[in-house]
Amino acid sequence: MNSGDYKYIWQVGDWPNWRFDLAVLARPMAEVSRAQGLLMGRLADVGMALRDQASLAALTEDVVKTSEIEGEQLNVESVRSSIARRLGVDIGALAPVDRHVEGAVEMVLDATANCHALVSRERLFGWHAALFPTGYSGLSRIKVGGWRDDANGPMRVVSGPIGRQRVHFEAPPADHLESETSRFLDWLNSASSEPPLLKAGLGHLWFVTLHPFDDGNGRIARAIGDLLLARADGSPQRFYSLSAQMQRERKAYYDILERTQKRSMDVTEWLVWFLETLHRAVDQAQHTLEAVLTKARFWQRWATTPLNERQVKLLSRLLDGFEGNLTSSKWAAIAKCSPDTALRDINDLLTRSVLRKSDAGGRSTSYELNDLPE
Repeated sequence: MNSGDYKYIWQVGDWPNWRFDLAVLARPMAEVSRAQGLLMGRLADVGMALRDQASLAALTEDVVKTSEIEGEQLNVESVRSSIARRLGVDIGALAPVDRHVEGAVEMVLDATANCHALVSRERLFGWHAALFPTGYSGLSRIKVGGWRDDANGPMRVVSGPIGRQRVHFEAPPADHLESETSRFLDWLNSASSEPPLLKAGLGHLWFVTLHPFDDGNGRIARAIGDLLLARADGSPQRFYSLSAQMQRERKAYYDILERTQKRSMDVTEWLVWFLETLHRAVDQAQHTLEAVLTKARFWQRWATTPLNERQVKLLSRLLDGFEGNLTSSKWAAIAKCSPDTALRDINDLLTRSVLRKSDAGGRSTSYELNDLPE
């Protein structure tokens, strides 16, 4: 189906023979590889326990943000607890976890921890079923664990109010999916000539262009990209989140996808964007690692200081990046204690110099962590 004066990428004569300019891509590929090397070099010096914590932070962000791109909000603590339990990482008390969180975590961990395993239809169907455990997407019943059938018309990506919707993309017809997905999976599972980082970008683009499911295509496309990145890194342990970076650049992500899917098989621009976004994701992981190290130094510094459960909980929240100002009333609400108990907890930490009063103005006194000695 033509849309105006263009064809969708899957309708051009040389589909799916991807073309790209390696001379243009050589520099961003080298820059990503250098950033990855710096990150891995730093991680090699911190010890296994802190590497596990850094991986936990990256995976938690990946699961939360890949769902957030699609407008689904998952509870961060539940996601973190689910991943920690599966990885055997001790984070203290575990938060309750529901089926939607468990399913999203299962998909991401299977994609990365089992990155070298064959990707089959059945594996993709399992991921899809894990994402939609009730058989519903919102209030709509969808076909789960199988390719879409287009019973209600072509699969389209649209935006805007009903009656004035804009079509951003139309996917291949459902009766093409058996042959199209077979070709894709053969390429995915075999050695190919593309550099590994480029294969990750192409795998993401190819799957999201096929759009073979009723829903969840973006999340599964990003999981396939993560799987190929894990293969490229030679390690199933993840320390950066491309999905989180794509969420931070969500508009640019959708814009470049739409442009690419309405052009020729030359996808150089998409791959440049993919590599540059990946570079920023790796750079962001340096900040995540710094936060992990700061947390470790903090607990090491106060290891001999007796703290009650409420104090440990609130100090952990501060270390994880507490939003807004911490006041005694917020302490009482989060710790589920009386205002008097909250104030006693805080005053005890002020006396020990674990906390200090914040310089931030406002009607209520607020508190922050004391600086750690370098």
